[in-house]
Amino acid sequence: MNTSESPCELQELRRHIAGIQHARPQEKEGCVSLGVEAIDRSLGGGLARGKLHELFALEKEEEASAAGFAAMLAVRFGGPVVWLRTERAHAEGGGLYAPGLLDIGFDPTRLLVAVLPDANAVLRAANDIARCREVGIAIVELWRRCPELGLTETRRLTLAAEGSGSTVLMLRVDAEPVPSAAQTRWSVQSAEAVPLDANAPGRPTLNLELLRQRGRPAGGSWRVEWDRDQANFVEPATSAPLRGPVVPLPSYGSDQARPGLRRAG
Repeated sequence: MNTSESPCELQELRRHIAGIQHARPQEKEGCVSLGVEAIDRSLGGGLARGKLHELFALEKEEEASAAGFAAMLAVRFGGPVVWLRTERAHAEGGGLYAPGLLDIGFDPTRLLVAVLPDANAVLRAANDIARCREVGIAIVELWRRCPELGLTETRRLTLAAEGSGSTVLMLRVDAEPVPSAAQTRWSVQSAEAVPLDANAPGRPTLNLELLRQRGRPAGGSWRVEWDRDQANFVEPATSAPLRGPVVPLPSYGSDQARPGLRRAG
């Protein structure tokens, strides 16, 4: 769905959210386990609901990995998902690819994608969407240096999320971290996958680094696999890595294809 700025823009988004089927959010209290004990322990039990979390693809080549991590978290959290993007990001990266989302167990009928003119429009919409109790996760995708996004804007998003219980994922592509009020900040990279039985392609695999978290010690790096059947992250098996591309993550398609999740290096 392409949405241009207008007085009815946010009302239209609300109407579409209300129409998403089978998408009532799960209980929003507390934290969501990521399935890997070491990560959950570092986070004090799991990733907190009703907060702002930052996901960084520090290089453009890792955009699909970071977007995939956002989609996997949306599977874990449950509820309707609103994905906000700028027109420029949509033109450069292409549209979200429904078969790729299905590959990781994400139901595309839970998803509303809104393409807005610029970062200011995205942030205005994000503040409104984050106040909607019906939303499970709002994914806010912004590329490269973004002067419009600063400490004040992230504080507003944090307050909106805390008030509603909805969770905001700030997806930053080809960008450097700046001061923010986010609860956690992550760097996401693709990694080599371990083959499955009969040398079948391995599960989507990511290198995660916890760069920062409020109120708790920062730091920690983990390699994780996404288990579609369990809808959870797991620690990789200890066998030789698969040499070559791995199962595509939500690859991006429509106008032009984004690369799938590939091995590092």
